[in-house]
Amino acid sequence: MGAGDVLPRRSYNFRMSKIRGTVRRSDLEGGHWQLEADDGTTYVLEGATRAIEQDGVKAEVDGAVDEDAMGIAMTGPILRVKTARRV
Repeated sequence: MGAGDVLPRRSYNFRMSKIRGTVRRSDLEGGHWQLEADDGTTYVLEGATRAIEQDGVKAEVDGAVDEDAMGIAMTGPILRVKTARRV
């Protein structure tokens, strides 16, 4: 890219969503946290997850799905977590 080139915008699903489900720890590729949502979708969690980082915890997560992101884990879409709480 040249000096005046503009980087393409990342396309997020900017609608913040509240998603409920069960937190799971995956050991794949060094380990990551996932949310098995009540609707059956599995999300890879990134961001503010400290409050729910325990396998098996029921949680509600506020965040946005990053539809363009590709992670090493490739176990589901990446959910950029703004806030999370146990329920």
